[in-house]
Amino acid sequence: MIAAAPPSPERQTDRSGGGAFTVSHRLVLSIAVPMTLGFLTTPLLGLVDTGVIGRLGEARLLAGLAVGAILFDLIFTTFNFLRSATTGLVAQAFGQGNLREQQAIFWRSLAIALVSGVVLVALSPLFLKAGLAVLQPGDDVAEVTRVYFFYRILAAPASLANYAVLGFVLGRGQGTLGLLLQTLINGTNIVLSITLGLVLGWGVAGVACATAIGEAVGALVGVALVIRRFDRAYRSAWAEIVARDRLMALFALNRDIMIRSFVLLAAFLVMTRLGTAQGPVVLAANSLLMTIFLLAGYYLDGLANAAEQLTGRAIGARYRPAFERALKLTALWSFGLALLTTLFFLLVGQGVIDALTTAEAVRAEAYRYVPWAALTALTGALAFLMDGVFIGATWSRDMRNMMLLAFALYGLAAAILVPAFGNHGLWAALNLFLLARGLLLLARLPKRAAASFAA
Repeated sequence: MIAAAPPSPERQTDRSGGGAFTVSHRLVLSIAVPMTLGFLTTPLLGLVDTGVIGRLGEARLLAGLAVGAILFDLIFTTFNFLRSATTGLVAQAFGQGNLREQQAIFWRSLAIALVSGVVLVALSPLFLKAGLAVLQPGDDVAEVTRVYFFYRILAAPASLANYAVLGFVLGRGQGTLGLLLQTLINGTNIVLSITLGLVLGWGVAGVACATAIGEAVGALVGVALVIRRFDRAYRSAWAEIVARDRLMALFALNRDIMIRSFVLLAAFLVMTRLGTAQGPVVLAANSLLMTIFLLAGYYLDGLANAAEQLTGRAIGARYRPAFERALKLTALWSFGLALLTTLFFLLVGQGVIDALTTAEAVRAEAYRYVPWAALTALTGALAFLMDGVFIGATWSRDMRNMMLLAFALYGLAAAILVPAFGNHGLWAALNLFLLARGLLLLARLPKRAAASFAA
C-alpha cells in the first residue's frame, strides 16, 4: 500500500471545523443570544456617559459630548467592514477546515486595522476640523468636543483591532467569547467613566479616556485570546498573509461593505433631515420612535451574525443542506421575534412613549406614528437576515448594488409620499426602504446560491 501524501501547506486542514455539519436551533441561538446581549451593553454605556456628564450640570458639556459621539459614529461606521468582511472570510475558511487560512485572514485584518488606526490618529486634526465645520456647534461646545476627540482618537488602532478580533471570533461561531469581549470593553469603559469622569472630576476628558482605555484593554485581551488558541503547526508565512490576490480580494470586499454602510447611514440621515423640516415636535417624536426600531435591531443583528457564520461555513464546506437549514432557522427566529415585537409595541407603544418623555406635545405627536414604528421590526427582519447571509457568503457586490437600488426607491417614495402625507409618508417610505432591501437581496439569493454550490 502506498502511503497518502501529506497535505500541502496551503491546504492544511482541521476537520473539527470543516465538512458537513448539522444546523440546529441550539447552534443558531448559541451565536445569536450572546451577541445580542453584547450589543445591548452599548446603549447602557451611552446612558452612563450621558449620566456622568449630566451630573456636572453644564449643558455645553452634554452638547460637546453628543457632537463628539456623532463624529466617532461617522468615522467608525466607515471601518465597520473590518468586522463584517473578516467574519465572512473566516467562516468560509472554517467550513473548509483550513486553519492556515483562518490565521492568515486574522493577521491580514489586524494589520489593516492597526495601519488604518494610526492613519486616523495622524489625520485626526483634519477630521475634527471638518466635522466641526459641518456641525457648527458653537465655540463653547466645540471646545468641549475638541477635548473629548483628542483623548478618544488615541484609541483608534485599538478600536479597529477590536473589529478584526470580533470578526474572527464570530467567523468561528464563538458567540460566548464575543460576548465576553464586548462586556469587557464596555464594562471597563463604564467603570472608568464613573471613576475618572465623576469621582476624580476629570469630566469630559475622563469619559474620553475611559473609552480609550476600554478599547485598549479589549484589544489586548482579544488578540491574546485569539493567538493563544492558534495551532503553530498551521502558522501562516508572511508571504501568504500579504499575498497580492488575497489582499485585493479583501480590499474589494471591504470596499463594497463600506459603500453599503455609508448608504445605510445616508438613509437615516435623510429620515432625520426630512423630520427636521416638519418642526421640532415631529423631530423629537421621530427620535423617540426610532428607539423601537433600534431595539428590534439588537436581536436582529444577533441573528444576522448567526446567519453570517453558518451560511459562510456551509459555503466553505460546500454543503448546501446546512446552508438551507441555516437560512430556514434564522428566518424563523427573525420573523417570529419581529412579529412579537410589532404586536408588543402596537399594544403598549403609547406607554413606552410616556416613559421616554413627559412633553405632552411630543407624546401626542408620537402616538400618531406608533404603528409605523412598530412595523419596522417586521419590514426590517428580512433586510437584516439577508445582510447576514450575503456577508457570510461574501457576495458583497450584490449587497452593495441592491442597497443602492433600495436607497433610490426610498428617495423616490419619500419624494412622493412626504409632500402628500407628511410624517406618515416619511415613515411609510422608511418601511418601504427596509422591505425593498430584504426583497431585492432575496431575489438574488437562488442564483447566487446555485453558483456557489455548483462545484
